[in-house]
Amino acid sequence: MSYNSKIKDEQIDSFFEAILKLENLEECYRFFEDICTVKEIQSIAQRLEVAKMLRMNKTYNEIEAKTGASTATISRISRALNYGADGYNLVLDRLGYPKKEDDEI
Repeated sequence: MSYNSKIKDEQIDSFFEAILKLENLEECYRFFEDICTVKEIQSIAQRLEVAKMLRMNKTYNEIEAKTGASTATISRISRALNYGADGYNLVLDRLGYPKKEDDEI
């Protein structure tokens, strides 16, 4: 099944293909340090941590205290987890993070 992305284009395809060629954490660090600012990498990592915590039923206050993410960011990630393209859930499943109990209802 093919996913119809809102952002799909040739340059983004090429970028994602480059990411898929990375073989380990060291290569990821090297590539992303060259292609992104430190702040961009930290922001992306923060979003994934927020998604993990939301999936573990942590409160916005707990998430904000641990990650430093704003409630607006937490809310946006919550929307993506529940109504987005399912990318967070795909990765969190593969990383072994259990789904929230209310997802099983």
